Amino acid sequence: MGFFKAYDMRGTFGVDFDLPLVERIGRALPKVVKGSRWLVGRDCRVTGADVKAALVKGLLDAGADVDDIGLCSTPMVYFCTGRDGYDGSVMVTASHNPPADNGLKVSMKTALPVGYANGLDEVEKLASTEIPDAGVSRRGRYRFVDGAVAPYVEWMKSRVDTGSLKGLRYAVDCSNGMASLFASGLFPGATVINGTLDGSFPAHSPNPLKADAREEISRLVHECSLDCGVIFDGDADRAMFVDGTGAFVQPDYLVPVVAKATGAKRGDRIIHDVRTSRGAVDAIRAMGCEPVMVPVGHAFAKPILRREKALCGGELAGHYYFSEFYGCDSGVLAALRILSEIAKAKAAGLSFAGMMKPISAKWANSGELNFKVGDKDAAIGRVLSTVEEKFPDETGRETMDGIRIEFAEGWISVRKSNTEPYLRLLVECDTSARLEEWKSLLVRAIDKDGESC
Repeated sequence: MGFFKAYDMRGTFGVDFDLPLVERIGRALPKVVKGSRWLVGRDCRVTGADVKAALVKGLLDAGADVDDIGLCSTPMVYFCTGRDGYDGSVMVTASHNPPADNGLKVSMKTALPVGYANGLDEVEKLASTEIPDAGVSRRGRYRFVDGAVAPYVEWMKSRVDTGSLKGLRYAVDCSNGMASLFASGLFPGATVINGTLDGSFPAHSPNPLKADAREEISRLVHECSLDCGVIFDGDADRAMFVDGTGAFVQPDYLVPVVAKATGAKRGDRIIHDVRTSRGAVDAIRAMGCEPVMVPVGHAFAKPILRREKALCGGELAGHYYFSEFYGCDSGVLAALRILSEIAKAKAAGLSFAGMMKPISAKWANSGELNFKVGDKDAAIGRVLSTVEEKFPDETGRETMDGIRIEFAEGWISVRKSNTEPYLRLLVECDTSARLEEWKSLLVRAIDKDGESC
């Protein structure tokens, strides 16, 4: 896949993109995202300083004024963009990708995302060749803005009483990423691991969805008899949890927990992506709230959250969105709110696993399965043929992002990844036996010309 993705720009430095391309992107952005006042920040990846310098040069050459907040998390850029009224912003990050990767996440005014469907396509066209200087009356002004972490931490503290976590025994894994900037200030009493910024990510992958990335915190929680553990990805826009046994808690199960901690009341809309478990959706409905299904990815979720006037929401990938946070995702705010609910449950004599059981135990869920497939459309065709021939009668179908097919006994989702060269499958059923049967049928259909990952 190329550097330009559905949600952002991302790839391997020196292979998928280089500094001249980044500079051209910087020159193109103000032509597409109107306005001259821009904000930039970066994560700790080893190529981050060079990529940001090329980006800033391009923005300045295009006449944009640039404020640089330096090392930061992606949600910090969203926060400053929304709070301070910037016309546009760019976070230099590859999020949870491997260390050799880097990229750019672009937002416009009010921190609304710029994806391929609403601007990055035009940026790609403009950046494919040298952009002439015609029409630029002056070079922009550059300013480094120090001290962005403190107001971000204070805003978080104003939204969650961190004193409510007293008595909770938990660990925080920063993954050597950007959560390291504020872990000690926002998670009182936590055992913090991998809390030193290191863009080579020496401890483990910066992607907590990978089981091996969670091994260290799972082991720590289990061996030290902690109540739970939270792990952040590289740019700290996602948070994921393990329970007191060290078992992974599937992030979509936590959407109703986030909603409850955010003060959801009857009639509130809560967004969730097309891969969300029926257990989570049922829990949202049981609160008297209205679940709103959205495509996968922040570039789609954020505009819908605003349009629907939703309170909050989340995704299987561990993104959680908040209307109060400029409609954006914040791993830290989600983690603090989930921890507060775990602390309340503990005070009532209930473990984290016990708190989650009404949601997680209701349906048997495969989790997301990934396949490298040569012809994704042909594989999807085989899935549909298998469903038609061997599955029960459909009760519904959603095609906003791939295909989600509903049955009385469960549902399946098959979709092309927007960021990686994979076909993704998820199956959920009323019994474990049915789950294994359906999954076996669908894996055989997909994996005819590929390999599971």
